[in-house]
Amino acid sequence: MSINSFFDNWKYFLLFCFTLGLAPFAPEPHIVGKIRWIAGGAVGMTGMDWFDVVLHGTPWVLFIVSGGGALLRYFKQKGNNSEI
Repeated sequence: MSINSFFDNWKYFLLFCFTLGLAPFAPEPHIVGKIRWIAGGAVGMTGMDWFDVVLHGTPWVLFIVSGGGALLRYFKQKGNNSEI
């Protein structure tokens, strides 16, 4: 897998964000509750809770990295074409 193909996968990572990243959806997305818990000091969080943060947070990290790389590559190409 080349770095360019990783940046091309941002659409799949966005799909994973809306499914695994936000599941379960009611009453609020699970990752939102975990982030609030961490922001409140993470008092009482166990290993399972931290694993849960990693599990639900990984799609978001992958989307941000691949989407940011894809945008950077797009604007770099666009800038090179305008100079010609």
